[in-house]
Amino acid sequence: MTTDTEVRPVKEQTRNTVGIIALITAIVGAIFAMIPGALILGWVLLPIAFILSIVALFLNDQKRGQGIAALIISIVGTLIGIFVFIAVVGSAFDDAFNEETQIQAPAGDDTVGEVDLEDGEAGETDGGDASEEAGTRGDPLPLGTAVQGADWEVTVNSVDLDATETILAENPLNEEPDAGNGLIMANLTVEYLGADPDGDTPWVDVEFVSSSGNSYDGTMDLLVVPDAFDPSETLYEGASSDGNIGMEVPLEDLDSGTLRVAPHMFGDPVFFSVQ
Repeated sequence: MTTDTEVRPVKEQTRNTVGIIALITAIVGAIFAMIPGALILGWVLLPIAFILSIVALFLNDQKRGQGIAALIISIVGTLIGIFVFIAVVGSAFDDAFNEETQIQAPAGDDTVGEVDLEDGEAGETDGGDASEEAGTRGDPLPLGTAVQGADWEVTVNSVDLDATETILAENPLNEEPDAGNGLIMANLTVEYLGADPDGDTPWVDVEFVSSSGNSYDGTMDLLVVPDAFDPSETLYEGASSDGNIGMEVPLEDLDSGTLRVAPHMFGDPVFFSVQ
C-alpha cells in the first residue's frame, strides 16, 4: 500500500521594501545622532526607523533581514544619541558655570604676568616672565596678587599665621584650637566688576591647604574675627569690600601651606603663598 505525499511549493520571499526604508532611515538617523549639531534630526529619524522595522518584521512572505538590521541600528543609534546629548549638555554646563580665572600682577611687579586658568590648570602667560604653572599649588601666587573671575576681583592682602590670641580676644565665644592646631587670619579685598543695577553679593571660597594636602576653611569653626569679611554685603559696580577670614589649621609646617581661593562660586581656584 502506497501513500502519496503532496508536496506544497515553498513561496519565495519577496523584497521587503518597508525593511529597506527602515534600514536606510536607521543608518541616517544613527549618523546624525553622532553629530552634536544634528542630534535633534537623529532623534526624529531613529524612532521612525524603529517603528518601520517592527512593521517590516510582521509582513508575510517578505524578507526580514533588513528589518532586523534596522531594529538593531535604531536601538544602538538611540543609545549613541543619549550619550552624545549628555556630553553636549555637560560641556555647555561647564562653559556656562566654570568661568576662567585671570591672574593680575601686583602693581610694579613684573614677575607675574596675566594668566588665564581653565579647568584648574594654569594657562600660557600673556606677559611678564610668569611660569606656566603660576597659581597652582606647586607654584602659588605671591600675596597682593589680584585674581579675576566673572564679575569679581579678589586680592589676598596678607595672612597672619599667628592670630590665635587676636581671634580669641575678639569674642569670648571663640574656642581654643585643638592640640597641635592654631588660628590664622587672611585679609581679602573683593571688588565688584559687574554692572547689575541691583548689585551683587561677594561669594569667595577660601581654604588653607596644608603641606600634606589637607584643606581647612572657617565654615565649621564659626570664628568671630576682628574686621570680619562680610559675604552678605551688596556691592554695586566699582565698589569693593575688605575684611578678615579666620581658620583653624595645623601648626606643623604652617608656613609651607597655601591658600586656595576661588573668586566666585563657579570660578577656577588659584593658590596663594601664605607669606
